[in-house]
Amino acid sequence: MEYQAVGQNLGRRGFLSLSGRLAAAGAAAAYIPSAVWARTAIEKFPTIRAEFDAYVSSGKLPGVLAAIGNGGAFPDVIAVGTIAQGNQTLVDLDTLWRVYSMTKPITGIAAMILVGEGKMKLDQPIADFIPEFAQMQVLTDPDNSLASVPAKGQITLRHLLTHTAGLGYGIITKGPLLKLYNDQGINPAVFSRFPIPGQAVPAPTPDLKTFAERVAKLPLIAEPGTKWSYSISLDLLGRVIEVASGMDFEVFLKTRLFDPLKMTSSYFQVPASETQRFVTNYAPMNGILFPVDPAPTSIYLDKPAFAFGGAGLVCSARDYDRFLHMLQNGGELDGARIMSAETVALATSNLLPAGTKTEGTFIAGAGNGAGGRVGLGAFEGTFGWGGAAGTVAFVDTKRKLRAVCMAQYVPSNVYPFHENFAQWVLKDLGIPA
Repeated sequence: MEYQAVGQNLGRRGFLSLSGRLAAAGAAAAYIPSAVWARTAIEKFPTIRAEFDAYVSSGKLPGVLAAIGNGGAFPDVIAVGTIAQGNQTLVDLDTLWRVYSMTKPITGIAAMILVGEGKMKLDQPIADFIPEFAQMQVLTDPDNSLASVPAKGQITLRHLLTHTAGLGYGIITKGPLLKLYNDQGINPAVFSRFPIPGQAVPAPTPDLKTFAERVAKLPLIAEPGTKWSYSISLDLLGRVIEVASGMDFEVFLKTRLFDPLKMTSSYFQVPASETQRFVTNYAPMNGILFPVDPAPTSIYLDKPAFAFGGAGLVCSARDYDRFLHMLQNGGELDGARIMSAETVALATSNLLPAGTKTEGTFIAGAGNGAGGRVGLGAFEGTFGWGGAAGTVAFVDTKRKLRAVCMAQYVPSNVYPFHENFAQWVLKDLGIPA
């Protein structure tokens, strides 16, 4: 089984279709009349409910949940099944899920808070915060050799936000550079207490400061600002945020995002007291669900090397909905102002450097904002990403719509949630796909 799908994004066709159809149908179609939205979630979202029922009744998943918000309304919740096979606890809005790469937009937005406050700039070299990045090397044949030449330009904040810094990823990178990453512990994620078949066991991941310093000594796979390559950039961004804010990265998230937004169920280390609402992660194989990370003994109960800004969060659908709702509202929720509307608009716009090559990548046909995929042209306003265990979420800031889908299975392409969830939302909103 391949695990290269770790961190995959919201399916391109589904995401672009959702935003495009909403735009084509016009704003009036996106704002569903209150009388319609007053029905129960089962009545409003029959497609989603039927799909969820099918996955659970067939044994493909023990439980799955969606939270969909329109305008300022509390989200509608479609929940089917339980937190684990053989467990009677039903999934609900406060169930805890591993969201993996859905951490990236949260880290990106955290960085944009500092941009909005003038503490750093989009095109500012990260060497201003981590001097070790002042003189980088670029590989001439990344897949086969460590031969390199001096980089022509500096890595900037924009590059980290948009995966254009030239950094690699243990789940994507190949050749000798992958060995260097594994040898140096450049593996900012946790998956299971069990080894993954066919995958090398990397060295232990160091603390965030050491992690950043080690990355700075390794060559890049491309000249900064020239190529989109899924990477550890959002993990490295955590260190930039620390230096720019003068605050530990995890503390910064808690102080500037989680606490004011009342995101009380977002963890990099799940407290033992919360395992009763934590789902088990499964690997479906030949019709059987193998528990690769059982909640009662989960690796997420251990303290990680640092708060992995690229793939480290466990959180509830309620919490992620509140994060999206804040963006939908232009930076404010329930009286808590997180950032200005102008900063939200910038964060959810296309920040890719001009001329970036994206052909054949997760981002092809779209743009990249602050840690998430964005729609272009008529699709403007959509922002979202997906996670390695089947979770997916998006917000449409123009048409005031947000949606979160929580499932728990690996790899994410075993079932087509990333591609299909947006289509189910479209159908139930009455917008032709």
